[in-house]
Amino acid sequence: MGKKVTGRKASTAASKTLRSKSTGKASKTAAGSALSQRKAPKKTTSRRAASAASKTLRDGRTSKTSKSAAGSALSQREKRGKKKK
Repeated sequence: MGKKVTGRKASTAASKTLRSKSTGKASKTAAGSALSQRKAPKKTTSRRAASAASKTLRDGRTSKTSKSAAGSALSQREKRGKKKK
């Protein structure tokens, strides 16, 4: 289980991202995930939300606030085990 929670700055950024009318779907998905983990250390980011967060971080048009929320969501994703050969 994850022990990380979304910090104050990232949750503020996530809230702004969700309220913005010009923000894309991927950014809002990542922001929603980050905000849902504000005070929930047992929650982790889903595969879909992590994928949306990754897409948000790679997009050059994305705002700083959206990237902050996406980074927080992505950092709370469970680590994958290494593939065995």
